[in-house]
Amino acid sequence: MKFNASQIADLVSGTVDGNAQAEVSRLSKIEEGTEGSLSFLANPKYTPFIYDTDATITLVSDDFIPEKAYKTTLIRVSDPYEAFSKLLNYYNEIKKKPLPSISDKAYVDENASCATDVFIGDFAHIGAHSSIGEHCVIHTQTYIGENVTIGDHVIIHVGARILDDTIIGSHCVIHNNAVIGADGFGWAPNDNGTYDKVPQTGNVILGDHVDVGANTTIDRATLGATRIGAGVKLDNLIQIGHNVEIGDHTVIAAQTGIAGSTKIGSHCQIGGQVGISGHLSIGNRVGIQAKSGILKNIKDDSKVMGYPAFDYTTFNKSYVHFRNLHTHITDLQSLKKKLDHE
Repeated sequence: MKFNASQIADLVSGTVDGNAQAEVSRLSKIEEGTEGSLSFLANPKYTPFIYDTDATITLVSDDFIPEKAYKTTLIRVSDPYEAFSKLLNYYNEIKKKPLPSISDKAYVDENASCATDVFIGDFAHIGAHSSIGEHCVIHTQTYIGENVTIGDHVIIHVGARILDDTIIGSHCVIHNNAVIGADGFGWAPNDNGTYDKVPQTGNVILGDHVDVGANTTIDRATLGATRIGAGVKLDNLIQIGHNVEIGDHTVIAAQTGIAGSTKIGSHCQIGGQVGISGHLSIGNRVGIQAKSGILKNIKDDSKVMGYPAFDYTTFNKSYVHFRNLHTHITDLQSLKKKLDHE
């Protein structure tokens, strides 16, 4: 599919500087641009490439001033990187979205309801009393249990498992092999050292515009709901325990684990391999650096690091001493010898 510069400028709220009818059909890096491709210039260190690139169209900043001749058509925007990302998403959507259809090899329970314009792939399973909204894409080998509600414009990728009673908002993306709504980790110890299973009778609720990464798991609640707010972005291989609540527009990187009943605020940024203990309260706009261990509550607007985690600035100051600990020990031992001889 081809787009001309004028159409692209309309999509990204930009202005054309050059041939408004120049056409492109693919995307490229600026240093690897070829005829018929669209690229972008966001990092100043790549500026030299714009004068030699063969890309037909290049997104540049509104204030870009060329120092010599170039052959590419420019589209000026306020933020080239953001505009290019928007085009990437649009390109990906039109390239990969299949036409509405339900495979003969899929199972859709007679008591389930699906909008007329959905795509359901081979060997997908839609359980009883579940509902699938408009413009949804349910890829092959996806399992959707009973009493599941899925909003509009949702994409569920190959192998994902959406278990009973889960509620998913609109414009969500669930990536490969994610599991939403499995049993929470609930066990009660006995006097004899064994454990009894605590039934997990709640569900999982996802807001609108949530992304769930591949192999990420979100456990159903013991009672009530495990809640993921609107706009939350979850990376791959994340574990979210039962009754956890995550506020709107929080982002969490890979291999983070969140124990049961912890509440995380909105607009937080949590790095990879963070471990968060259960029954904690983490405020809004909190930043947690990678590999941190969270063992106590955190106030709004805090930035923490370490295990156990503490203030990020204090950690960096302390780290200078951590690195030089061996020299401090040597100095102390030398001082001790002098004192012993006095």
